[in-house]
Amino acid sequence: MVDTDAPLGDGLHLLRFTGALYCQADLTAPWGVEFPRIESCVMLPVVLSGRCVLEIGRERHLLEAGSAALIMHATPHRLLSSPGAPGTGLFDIPVERVGETYERMRFGGGGERTQIAYAAMTVDEPLTARLVQELPDVIRVDPWDDGEPGAFGTVLRLLAHEAQTLAPGGEAVMTRLADVLVIQVLRRWLRDSREASTGWLAALRDPHVGRVLGHLHAQPELAWSLVEMAQLAGMSRSAFAERFTGLLGEPPMRYLARWRLEQAYVALTTTTDPVAAISRQVGYGSEAAFGRAFKRHHGMSPGAARRSGTARSVGSLRTAADTAPARPLPGGARPAVAS
Repeated sequence: MVDTDAPLGDGLHLLRFTGALYCQADLTAPWGVEFPRIESCVMLPVVLSGRCVLEIGRERHLLEAGSAALIMHATPHRLLSSPGAPGTGLFDIPVERVGETYERMRFGGGGERTQIAYAAMTVDEPLTARLVQELPDVIRVDPWDDGEPGAFGTVLRLLAHEAQTLAPGGEAVMTRLADVLVIQVLRRWLRDSREASTGWLAALRDPHVGRVLGHLHAQPELAWSLVEMAQLAGMSRSAFAERFTGLLGEPPMRYLARWRLEQAYVALTTTTDPVAAISRQVGYGSEAAFGRAFKRHHGMSPGAARRSGTARSVGSLRTAADTAPARPLPGGARPAVAS
């Protein structure tokens, strides 16, 4: 029997989200927080105690203690103490800044208490961005619903403990726990959802193509050939090429070439590695050949891509703030992403 979780793991271990902001909110009814569209951000509210209502468009979800929701595509949404509760714009609520990427919010009318940990993460890596494109606007996980034996509930309990105590080093622990939760939510959805049966997600889950994708993503510098890919998939060359193209809409070698150049763009805009080193990291033996291929794909030279990355390297928090209302928070605090 083929282990269908193996290729899924090969793909998921490469997913990367950059933590932009984490907030622990102490809310008392009645309360409501309205979240605007913040481009390139994935949102993760986790209810630590109490309950709340998540509204996205016409959808309404009840989130109880232990519930989490992964909100994609910068989708505007509302968190409310109860249906119909009045909402306040996120950036109109003062917060206490605890660290560079961690804030606390205390808000509401003094009634029933709800505690929420909220993470906003930016999507930069090509693999992660492609996955996010195919996900629904919201993925909900029910209270303490452990698909893996106790894993999700354990991480939630650790997150709740750190949010409530914030001991030395707690900020770093919370950011890492939030990252783990995102991967666990995605893993469960990919495993169980019918929506994950088509397109790139289906390729990731496929026991043959998914195994190859995992290796291509992890080792783009190798001199891959179609024959080697087919052998790794355990298929004939023609059958593998047909299956790969049918799932992903392009032949294996073309997919590999695009993946390499997307990885190169990330490296150029987020690191100071020399262009020659980056070209080798993505499988090009000649810097000149790399430069030509890069310009064909991205419409700019590697040097221009590096300069554009330097110009925008003001950090994920500033990027999120640029899409927010211009009015600053009291005390000059950064715009918060919180519940």
